Amino acid sequence: MDATLIKTVNRLQDAFATVGVQNPVDLPQIVVIGSQSSGKSSVLENIVGRDFLPRGTGIVTRRPLVLQLINRPRTNSTEGGPSQTKGSENSKKSAEEADEWGEFLHIPGVKFTDFNKIREEIVKDTEAKTGKNAGISPQPINLRIFSPNVLTLTLVDLPGLTKVPVGDQPKDIEKQIRDMILKYITKPNAIILAVTAANTDLANSDGLKVAREVDPEGSRTIGVLTKIDLMDQGTDVVDILAGRVIPLRLGYVPVVNRGQKDIESRKAISMALEAERAFFENHPAYKSKAQYCGTPFLARKLNMILMHHIRNTLPEIKAKIQAALGKYLTELAQLGDPLDENGKNASLVLNIITEFCSEFRTIIDGNSQELSSFELSGGARISFVFHEVFSNGIKSIDPFDQVKDVDIRTILYNSSGSSPALFVGTTAFEVIIKQQIKRLEEPSLKCVSLVYEELTRILNHLLTKQLFKRFPGLKDKFNQVVISFFKKAMNPTNKLVQDLVAMETCYINTAHPDFLNGHRAMAIINEKMSTKNSQGTEKGRGNINALTTNPLFDTDTQNAGFFGTFFNSSKKKKSGAMEAPPAVLKASGNLSERETMETEVIKLLIQSYFNITKRTIIDMVPKAIMLNLVFNAKEELQRELLQELYKADVLDELLKESEYTQQRRKECKKMIEALQKADEIVAAV
Repeated sequence: MDATLIKTVNRLQDAFATVGVQNPVDLPQIVVIGSQSSGKSSVLENIVGRDFLPRGTGIVTRRPLVLQLINRPRTNSTEGGPSQTKGSENSKKSAEEADEWGEFLHIPGVKFTDFNKIREEIVKDTEAKTGKNAGISPQPINLRIFSPNVLTLTLVDLPGLTKVPVGDQPKDIEKQIRDMILKYITKPNAIILAVTAANTDLANSDGLKVAREVDPEGSRTIGVLTKIDLMDQGTDVVDILAGRVIPLRLGYVPVVNRGQKDIESRKAISMALEAERAFFENHPAYKSKAQYCGTPFLARKLNMILMHHIRNTLPEIKAKIQAALGKYLTELAQLGDPLDENGKNASLVLNIITEFCSEFRTIIDGNSQELSSFELSGGARISFVFHEVFSNGIKSIDPFDQVKDVDIRTILYNSSGSSPALFVGTTAFEVIIKQQIKRLEEPSLKCVSLVYEELTRILNHLLTKQLFKRFPGLKDKFNQVVISFFKKAMNPTNKLVQDLVAMETCYINTAHPDFLNGHRAMAIINEKMSTKNSQGTEKGRGNINALTTNPLFDTDTQNAGFFGTFFNSSKKKKSGAMEAPPAVLKASGNLSERETMETEVIKLLIQSYFNITKRTIIDMVPKAIMLNLVFNAKEELQRELLQELYKADVLDELLKESEYTQQRRKECKKMIEALQKADEIVAAV
């Protein structure tokens, strides 16, 4: 059962690797990490029992190596009768080779019985992907080793951690390797095999440091202590094994590997394993625990850990495969099949136009199935423009932030011509109110622009749909036609809005029921000024009557004449002296009581009528925009799109698929193929 579970995961790994896609399911696997000098390669070779990994200085492992060890019974081909006596040594050797071999996933069907050739193929395939320099690649090499001398086990060997770039190594090589390692060990289903040299301080172990970043509790990390035989006399790792230094739930296993001399002299691994066994059994610190030390125990422990881990995670793996399969099947359906027939093309364009316009209307009307609870969209944003942005903008316009009292006084005198008016002139009121109404045109046209922007926003949202990603030519043409349509609708909309404001300036309806007429305005101002004068002076109500008098000559006052308060002359004139008026006459000096009254009456009338006009504009401008822009788009956009796009001569160009769509369809098909294989594999367990 143990081997079956591990083989199942191996088959799952192969299912994705064969198809050539990134595995979307986090499979249980043992990931081997450590610094370049920690002895990782020797540990792996001891587990396999063969020399097969590249050796050398610098970064030797430059791509992840997915090493699948598969235990198989030894064949009986070595057993033979007397006829096999001649050349029996050669027969035995070839039989052993037949019992052990390696296979690479990228060269299916080729058996490597010579493990030196396996090493050469690893180097060759690494250089094919990374070049001959010291660069690294995240693309894994998948190697299976079949042997009666191994326990069924899957290990992922990663490049050794380094700190300083050497020779041709990229300057950021440390970060590249670290990122690759983190990508593998961050996955919750990864068992971390952290290899550390025992003759260095454990606290400085690069492998354990990185492992603790993703597994701070040490719940899925197992430590391997190498170079036990190279420790100083009288020192040992008993405290580390007991978990008194850096505790790991899966514990530590000490091993003794071949030294550099042994490797160079080609010392057989079988002899090295025997020497390792003898070392632990005879060492005073380890002999009582010798059965828990060494490479054979490490292999058994890893086999057991991986088997339990797979058993616990298999239900989750099944669920993830099903979920991923559903996701990719849905995406493939959205990408659709490649188009060939013209009739089908025409039908598709027609459907796209119909669906687009239907969704456009739905979004404006607020009937969409995709209503957001986080932000306003579509028609709600247009409503916000009308009732918040535009309405408040118009309401905030104050006629008297531009027209001051002195300006009103000037207009009053100018409007009376050569004969000073006996009563408050309506001409001055009309001149000023028309000027102020004209100010409403700019924000009204701005409102049109804001609604245009909202319609464009809806268009952009609809063009993000998968269908338009599939056909970039169609997307561009749709965008071009719809924007052009909106711009065409802008002219009559702007014209109508300008006409609305022009209508208001053209005819001042002083008979409007809400308008405060002149008599009422006069009474209000009279009352205000009467109250003010009765409180502030002893003249009382007499001053109100004085407002209607207008002495033309008063030699006893400084401000003599009708324009006495209009111009402030500080110069004292000689008796009978006269001068021509200046080229430009401007008002100065304080307002007389009569001027004050007339100015206040005018202001009151302006405020009253301007409020009426603002209410009308706030009401009518949105209606004009809805009629000529929004409603027009809802009703006429489909006709415009059909007219511009539903043409035989442009269909093929419009429905030319993007490279992204073609590539993504291939990727989805590959992923679905791999996931379906994976689903069959786990279903059989």
